[in-house]
This record gives sequence, C-alpha cells and structure tokens, in this order.
Amino acid sequence: MSASLAPECNEVKERYDTCFLKWYSEKYLRGTGTDNNECADLFKNYQKCLTVALKERGIDKLLDEAREDQKDNDATYMGRKSLSHLAASRR
Repeated sequence: MSASLAPECNEVKERYDTCFLKWYSEKYLRGTGTDNNECADLFKNYQKCLTVALKERGIDKLLDEAREDQKDNDATYMGRKSLSHLAASRR
C-alpha cells in the first residue's frame, strides 16, 4: 500500500486501506456489498489526521483556493454546456 501524504498518518491510512481493500474484494466485487460503512470510522480517522497535518504545513489554504478556483471553472463550463445543450434542443 502507498504511504500517506503525511508520514504521521501512515498507520491510520494503512488500517483504512486494509479495511477498504478487504471490503472491495470480498463484498463489492462479489455483489454482496454496495455500502462501505464498515470502514467509515477508519476513513474519518485518516481524514482527521490528514486535515491536521495539511493545516500544520499551510497546505489547507492552498487546497481551499484551488477548490474555490475550480468552482468558478465548473460554473463557467457548466454554464456553457447548459447553453449549448439548450441551443441544440431548439433545433
């Protein structure tokens, strides 16, 4: 399994990865599980660890900026797509 972006989160990530891969291979791929709630707490723990690590490094602000920029790009793209779809439906 791959290492976490934050080395201090490696152990938590490994526990989540193990749970997820087990669920994916033993349940999801066999059609017996569509919901991965059994790994949700492990994911939340990993997410919490990463959030702290990214904040300590100042990366959280960069992510927020990138997400905000992406919202603008999505709105612009989706607006164009909606307009072109509307124009095509009128033909």
